[in-house]
Amino acid sequence: MAALVLGGAAPAAAQHRAPDSSAVVRTDLGPVRGLVKDGYRLFQGIPYAAPPTGGLRFRPPQPARAWKGVYDATSPRGQCAQLPAPYGGETSYEEDCLHLNVTTPDRANRRHGLPVMVWVHGGGNTTGTASIHNAAKLAVNGGVVVVTINYRLGPLGWLADPSLETGADRGHQAGNYGLLDQQAALRWVRRNAETFGGDPGNVTLFGESAGGADTCANLASPTAAGLFHKVIAQSYTCTAPVRTEASAEAEGAAIGKAMGCDKGSAPADAACLRALPVKTLLETFEAKATEVGPVAGGDRVLPLEPAQAIERGRINRVPVMHGNTLDEMRLFVSLGFPNPITAAEYEDFVRSTYGADADKILARYPAADYPEPRLALAALQTDSNELVSACAHQDAFRLLKRAGVPVYAYQFADRGAPPLLDVPGFEEGAEHTSELTYLFPGLYGDLKPPQERLSDAMVGYWTSFARNGRPMARQAPDWPRFRSPDDVLYLAPGSGGIHPTDTTETSNCSFWNSL
Repeated sequence: MAALVLGGAAPAAAQHRAPDSSAVVRTDLGPVRGLVKDGYRLFQGIPYAAPPTGGLRFRPPQPARAWKGVYDATSPRGQCAQLPAPYGGETSYEEDCLHLNVTTPDRANRRHGLPVMVWVHGGGNTTGTASIHNAAKLAVNGGVVVVTINYRLGPLGWLADPSLETGADRGHQAGNYGLLDQQAALRWVRRNAETFGGDPGNVTLFGESAGGADTCANLASPTAAGLFHKVIAQSYTCTAPVRTEASAEAEGAAIGKAMGCDKGSAPADAACLRALPVKTLLETFEAKATEVGPVAGGDRVLPLEPAQAIERGRINRVPVMHGNTLDEMRLFVSLGFPNPITAAEYEDFVRSTYGADADKILARYPAADYPEPRLALAALQTDSNELVSACAHQDAFRLLKRAGVPVYAYQFADRGAPPLLDVPGFEEGAEHTSELTYLFPGLYGDLKPPQERLSDAMVGYWTSFARNGRPMARQAPDWPRFRSPDDVLYLAPGSGGIHPTDTTETSNCSFWNSL
């Protein structure tokens, strides 16, 4: 399942230096100079780990080196290596990409103790970049420090060839490099939050889609213990399966062989993989349609799948905000079917996909009940999907509640939200990623006044949760703690648009559980 973000990082530009001394902050590696904007300060492209190049490719992140002078943090650095996608950034072969961006309210260095929010971008763990997320509204309106991070993507972040577990890397499960990057960024935050006006003892990790999946993995990771104090996982259920050690290593070995790195010994194979051109790695990885994301088992980073860890109570016990969008799969249906389909084509697709259950599904989701067959297909796929559906999220809410952590559940439901991709003749609705523009203004387009008010409420909910573990917003309804299926906060614009609802009913969860 791809998590989707647009755009790429611009090259560094020294011409934007700000003369105001308040834009200079001293980190543990040296001073950085950022930009003073209207009500906030922005620092971009700060290295949080050494470049994972050469002998450091396919290894856990190593400490960055200190610099002399003042580091120019006035513009973002390059996005991590990736190939283009309909929903992602431009082609990049850059490996030196372990940078982060910090947005603070203006003069936050005089207001120590602000909550810190660390954003993990989506993009299927294969594409995307942190710098496109404008965190000014969260920082200024919410009174928080926001850190957006890059992490290794595709094969460079998630290749699990077993030959990489040799020598100094013996005991390190291959394939979790992206996850370890995120934890290295969190350790940077712990060391440096205070100098930006933040509280290192009050950190919220939040992410969407693949970033939400990684956030759930960090929730279950013993090596992330103490690095964050609250979690917000958006549009990817914490009960979703992740790669197992056996499956990831089998696939990783096949990829290595396809690239000619089966030399007869593990050290030789690892050396071969570290010497390959980035372009070869990316193109082979994509051609093989390799799975990406965290690997469970093999070492202490992720000994159990997140669902297993939650069920056994072996998680980092912090408050959790968790939810999805009303029409998640409309994005993927529009990508798969950019042109209209007929009712007969819809029926053929359902029969070929769902086999013996097709008649029941077609009776529950008849094409005639929807403006067009593609919307019927998106509805049934949204309700049935094991990664992003309301039903799968309800499973996570219940498990987390049973584990004894406070849970706040939501569903974003503005069907007029600016779409990630505007497909002619298709109603995108509240599709996957559609809530992001309400947290990061301008990401996919402009908002109308009622939507701006919804955005204000969401920023209030998200940042108050980061502050004290309870989502609250001015002139907005109370958000109930999750105790039963109808404690899910429905987020839509207009009078009465925000209210608790039971997503098990609206998503036909009993029906899908019966199949």
